[in-house]
Amino acid sequence: MAKIKAVIFDMDGVLIDAKDWHYEALNKALSLFGFEISRYEHLVTYDGLPTSRKLEMLSLERGLPRALHGFLNQLKQVYTMEIVNAKCKPTFLHEYALSRLKADGYKLAVASNSVRKSVVSMMDKAKLCDYLEVLLSNQDVSKSKPDPEIYTKAIDSLGLTPKECLVVEDNENGIASAKAAGAHLMVVQSVHDVTYQAIVENIQRCEREMA
Repeated sequence: MAKIKAVIFDMDGVLIDAKDWHYEALNKALSLFGFEISRYEHLVTYDGLPTSRKLEMLSLERGLPRALHGFLNQLKQVYTMEIVNAKCKPTFLHEYALSRLKADGYKLAVASNSVRKSVVSMMDKAKLCDYLEVLLSNQDVSKSKPDPEIYTKAIDSLGLTPKECLVVEDNENGIASAKAAGAHLMVVQSVHDVTYQAIVENIQRCEREMA
């Protein structure tokens, strides 16, 4: 019977409850120029997209000057790191889940649409880095989610095939990316759904489907 050999996690909304952090940081930067994204827009339209893509959408839809993109992107990252430094900390739920999965012999990875500095910092502050064999950000690929590149690269870096990997995702862009990469998928609603038991049950489900 075919076996799942790795679990690849999205980060924001999966391992780190950071969706509001990105929302707050971007709006803080945008507010300097009279722009704002509503919480509804953030969750329905912008969730899971890299900041550069969000800014491009704002330029197309609301006339945000493209000349501001570089400055706003940098400022948003500064504000994000301020929030990360203040709020990001280890959680027993995820430390337990990743430590058990690693002890069980699974390879673990993170593939995030966030910039590398944010990904590394959050994983470090959450004390999850030691469990990961691969850590990818949107700066490690030419096309971010929903393109499958980041998951394809993570799978290749682990030395596995898509069917040997389970991806844990929470938003439509990430789900589309994982499906296009050919991986198995576990969809969660929040970080609280990412438990050791739930992941094991999904691995068992995938293996039954491949039997």
